[in-house]
Amino acid sequence: MAMKEFILPLRDLVVHPGLTVPIYIDNPMSIACVEAAMTANQKIILTAQHTWNYPTNPSDIFNIGTVGDVAQVLRMPDGAVHSIIRTTSAVKISDISVEKGLFSGLPELIETTDDSGFDQTFALRDKIAENMQTLSIVRKFKMDKLRAVMQSYPLPAFVDSVIQMTNLDTETAIKILAAGSWREKLMILLEQINLILETAKIEDSINRRIHQQMEGGRRDAILQEKMRAIQKEMGEDTEEMDSESLRTRIEKSDMNDEAKEKALSEWKRMRSLSPMSNEGGLLKTYLDELLSMPWNKFDNSRIDLNVARKVLDSEHSGIKPVKERILEHIAVMRKTESNQGSILCFVGAPGVGKTSLGKSIATALGRKYHRISLGGISDEAHFRGHRKTYIGSQPGRIMDALKRCKSNNPVIVLDEIDKIGRDHRGDPESALLEILDPEQNKNFRDHYLEVDFDLSNVLFIATANSLNMSSALKDRMEIIEIPGYTEDEKIKIAREHLIERAVKSTGWNLDNVIISDDALRHIIRNYTSEQGVRELQRELTAMLRRTLLENDGEDIKTEFDNKKIDELLSLRKSAGLGKKIGFGARM
Repeated sequence: MAMKEFILPLRDLVVHPGLTVPIYIDNPMSIACVEAAMTANQKIILTAQHTWNYPTNPSDIFNIGTVGDVAQVLRMPDGAVHSIIRTTSAVKISDISVEKGLFSGLPELIETTDDSGFDQTFALRDKIAENMQTLSIVRKFKMDKLRAVMQSYPLPAFVDSVIQMTNLDTETAIKILAAGSWREKLMILLEQINLILETAKIEDSINRRIHQQMEGGRRDAILQEKMRAIQKEMGEDTEEMDSESLRTRIEKSDMNDEAKEKALSEWKRMRSLSPMSNEGGLLKTYLDELLSMPWNKFDNSRIDLNVARKVLDSEHSGIKPVKERILEHIAVMRKTESNQGSILCFVGAPGVGKTSLGKSIATALGRKYHRISLGGISDEAHFRGHRKTYIGSQPGRIMDALKRCKSNNPVIVLDEIDKIGRDHRGDPESALLEILDPEQNKNFRDHYLEVDFDLSNVLFIATANSLNMSSALKDRMEIIEIPGYTEDEKIKIAREHLIERAVKSTGWNLDNVIISDDALRHIIRNYTSEQGVRELQRELTAMLRRTLLENDGEDIKTEFDNKKIDELLSLRKSAGLGKKIGFGARM
């Protein structure tokens, strides 16, 4: 064998002699190598390569290989080649050279003692098979293939199958190929399998221990850590999610001692639960609600009676006795530096400015304002909240108002207190009596929050259309009746507020609206029948709206005299859009 043979480098494949090997080739250089061997009618040497890409110099390939004959070559439509090679001998390769990317070298036969028929060799093979059976349980591969190879094929096929199934590294496979006898080959193989088996047993033992530790509570910690990592990747606020930061927030908050103790005990419960559990999420929501309450936050603006008087005068025309009574109340608050004293209840017809008076008081005091409409409320839970055990439970309207105001001394207007209902879901009035009693509301307990909250700093103002209330409720409040406005007062209100509001809502320019006091009196007498000014506001807006329509959407300078007003509003009146009848009943 003094002649050089072509070398076909293979990736991760070491083949023993005495086998028929199918090889799929799609690399152009490898295809050229097989074709060159066939053209020259030469044998071909199969050898493993060190590199992943096609090798470029002799040091890239192993100098041990297997020589064989090219039995068949099938060309595929995509240009790839299926070749079948019958291997004959293991060889040592010398004088390796590369020409135009094709490797060639001198093969030198490796003498191998054929001891494949000896009992000792079979015993080694059987021992390997037995250890492979044990390994298959850990590594989860099937033994059927290996059993078939043991029964039907010679030793080279068995050795190759074991090497492939255990995924032995190329260096070890080359070492086995170069060994001088089957017994030596099998000894190296057995040694490698025992090593793999021992490693697998250690891995299995470690995995079992990890599994036990995870079952014993570590599992939750690892999952939580993973969840935090995912949340961080998604850009979520991990500070809020982190239970430790929640505890810090509780400890640094201005809660009273009772609330802090309750929050910390609920936090401990939350930490012991899985963050994915329903209860864990509910407790997190509860603690967030508790922390968002304004425990010690208040609007600390100094009460100035001159400012208060200016605010009330600028926002409300007439009703002088009512404004004086409000200023008296504010003067007492300034002197005592508290809300002590009666709770004001404004009673009057719709549209006389009861609710807006409450807003003006908040502005005059420099405090936050919140309005709670009581019309039709018949469930006590509206004020006291639901217990945490309810699905969709939440704090009551009073606590919610304080949370929204971010202050514990806002002005809260309880609108339409005479419209409060009562049914099987409880008596909301009894909850309201507690809220409005300065002696009781120092320790108001919301069913959801379950801790006492001091409502004595809140200035409650009630409004009602009539005195149709229980005596207990009336007893809690000082009734201030707001009379209906006189004609002159209505004209003044229209001049100072209503015309401007109508102009704003219809997009007019204020300078283009010319209307005399007599014209306003004409609207009041002929088109409205009310104690308040809401209907007057509607008629003024309707008048401007109609004029816009007649002038193709343009606000042309217009003098609204009696004739013009009748022209604009009579159509509305005849259609029944602004009829007078029925207003008296609403009062």
